Amino acid sequence: MRRPHYRHSLASRVTLLTTMAVGAAIALMALAAYTTVRIQLTNSLDESLRERARAAIKSSEGLATLTKQKVPLWVFGAADVRIVFVDTFSGVMSADPAMAQAIGPPEITVAKSFEPSFSARTVVVDGTRFRMVAVSARDGHDALVLAQSLAPTERMLDRLGLIALLFGLGGMIAAAVAGWGVARNGLRPVRQLTEAAETVARTGQLVPIPVEGNDEIARLSRAFNAMLTSLSAAQVAQRQLVADAGHELRTPLTSLRTNLDLLVQAGGSDRLTQAARDELLEDVRGQINEMTTLIGDLVELAREDPSVFAAEDVDLAMVAEAAVTRVRRRAPGLNFDVHLEPWWVHGDSAALERAITNLLDNAAKWSPPGGTVTARLKDGTLLVADEGKGISPRDLPLVFDRFYRSPDARAMPGSGLGLSIVQSVADRHGGIVRAGTGPGGGAGFWFTIPGTRGSETQATRT
Repeated sequence: MRRPHYRHSLASRVTLLTTMAVGAAIALMALAAYTTVRIQLTNSLDESLRERARAAIKSSEGLATLTKQKVPLWVFGAADVRIVFVDTFSGVMSADPAMAQAIGPPEITVAKSFEPSFSARTVVVDGTRFRMVAVSARDGHDALVLAQSLAPTERMLDRLGLIALLFGLGGMIAAAVAGWGVARNGLRPVRQLTEAAETVARTGQLVPIPVEGNDEIARLSRAFNAMLTSLSAAQVAQRQLVADAGHELRTPLTSLRTNLDLLVQAGGSDRLTQAARDELLEDVRGQINEMTTLIGDLVELAREDPSVFAAEDVDLAMVAEAAVTRVRRRAPGLNFDVHLEPWWVHGDSAALERAITNLLDNAAKWSPPGGTVTARLKDGTLLVADEGKGISPRDLPLVFDRFYRSPDARAMPGSGLGLSIVQSVADRHGGIVRAGTGPGGGAGFWFTIPGTRGSETQATRT
């Protein structure tokens, strides 16, 4: 089951995340600004009330005188100020009984202080919030308390909050529009890449897409084009393999059908001598063997995952010795000069033996009667050479191509896949194989597989 946020497009998710990020930033800034302004206004109001109270006490020579005279109008200023007198001996005096009841321990503590002190706090009287400031007198037993309504301040803060909210919403809307535009423009290469992939999946046309810039999307586009190039090459190789396999199979099948038709038409008549019949049967067996070899080679080359094989630690010298034994039985008229030093590799012994057997079979096929096939393994490189006429410079770059056969080899048995298998096995084991002229002037092949030298040296010469 897909997660809910993956049901939307990437552009919409980018827009949503951008809007949320901008909204969170605006909310934090608005909260910080609102809190700062509120604190500053509260401090400013406290300082104003404190200065008024101090001025009133100073001008009247104490609260005792102040309570007996008319309070100066400048104490009130232009604000709605409530006055309370706190005397620790006489009690609390005020023209506003509700405000007198709001006096609490902070104000009593200030009245009892012999040092100049003050307190400030917010109280609620008759449903209205007041900022109450108490300032001590100089005689140590009374204080003057001034209280001013917070309604104007709160109205201004409410307007500030509304403005911040409106600007925040506007900023979020602008961020959403900008995020959508950036996402649409920034993801345009991704949409092109998606459309190209959908076109490839729908039509099979491996057309590269144009690459712009040098950012991550451009790198992804180049990687996609490289994948298309590799896929196109694989398709061409697959078609070529099928065409070549059909061509190579057609020749032995046609010859096999012709020989079988001759045998069927002859039936039990005497039109074919026993020698001719034996010759046809031998030809049929040879063609069947040729087809069997060709099909085995095709199966070997058609493996989809060549990196998966039965890997183990094997001695390449022992593998090569087994391959020499097998080829020697098939070519009794040749001499084999073999010198093998231990070389331990981590790989598939069956595949390695198949590759070395192919090299030895190729050398045996091109060696003249009574010739010598050389096989030398030293420091991880196996040299297989013959005493034939060698490889022409024209054929040298093509000897490892699938189904390639030189003009001189077309009349000889073979599928043209043996050396391709050798190169495939070398690649699978992290090695290399190269062709050239051997020590005796014939063809030479150097088959190298990475590994380690054995503890003992084994040498065989026949």
